Amino acid sequence: MSANAAAPQFDRPSFSPRYWPVWLGVGLCMLLARLPWALQQWLGKRIGPLLAVLLRSRRRVAARNLALCFPDLDAPAQATLLRESFQQLGIGLFEFARAWWGSVAPMQGRVQVEGLQHLAAAQAGGRGVIIISGHFVTLEMAARLMCAHAPLAGMYRPHATGPMEWAVRRGRMRYASAMFTREELRPALRHLKQGGLLWFAPDQDTRRGESVYVPFFGHSAYSLTSTHQLARLSGAAVLGFAHVRMPDGSYCLRLTPALEAFPSADASADTARVMALIETMIRAAPSQYLWIHRRFKRQPEQPDNVLYQ
Repeated sequence: MSANAAAPQFDRPSFSPRYWPVWLGVGLCMLLARLPWALQQWLGKRIGPLLAVLLRSRRRVAARNLALCFPDLDAPAQATLLRESFQQLGIGLFEFARAWWGSVAPMQGRVQVEGLQHLAAAQAGGRGVIIISGHFVTLEMAARLMCAHAPLAGMYRPHATGPMEWAVRRGRMRYASAMFTREELRPALRHLKQGGLLWFAPDQDTRRGESVYVPFFGHSAYSLTSTHQLARLSGAAVLGFAHVRMPDGSYCLRLTPALEAFPSADASADTARVMALIETMIRAAPSQYLWIHRRFKRQPEQPDNVLYQ
């Protein structure tokens, strides 16, 4: 049974004057989402370097992450990867807007989908499936494109402002079968137990939810155990979802085989397997990962953000 068999319901958004700047930003994004895709790519590549200048603190975070994760690269190579990552971020902003509020017709004929047989095998007997990805700049576009082949539901962190939450949730419900906040555990579990597909990215450091330290690019990373917990409580299989925008502008979406003997009795070991799977995805397309997040801000027996000082 689909988790959104009825039409999705949205809380009435506030039009209070204090939210007018937010509504203005949402309206601008909706307009930008309708620009020609070739123009969006051109603009994105040029906005990226500007973001690197304007978001200086985030640029420093990204540079530090790259130094931690790719120590074998020399300084010029790390600088090149940093520059490319901001170019990809610029394009990714237009992808996000287009995925939520625009048309994906220009992309649909240029999508290569691999591994659907792994999904079919995992669903045998009506089993639910958890689909794991990382925070790549292509995240929203890839999810929308994959929904043409599999009815994905999503789990996400709500936005702090009501109008933005309304706009993004409404945009996502154009293609997702359902959306669950990370606090809506029971509905998400029910969706999985009914044989549904649930997609999310558990690769960021967050203070909410049970987390453990596991290896990630050779460093300790505070990581959510949510994949282990959801699989344990629902009996769902776990697949990886890698997505890459190719140099020619096409997309490659790839589902990996279900993790074997997952979940185990060890939440830390299972979480380490999930992070290793995401690390493999990142190494395949490092410039398209969202490096501006403080992934290593918490370290065992060390103060927060010690690696970013």
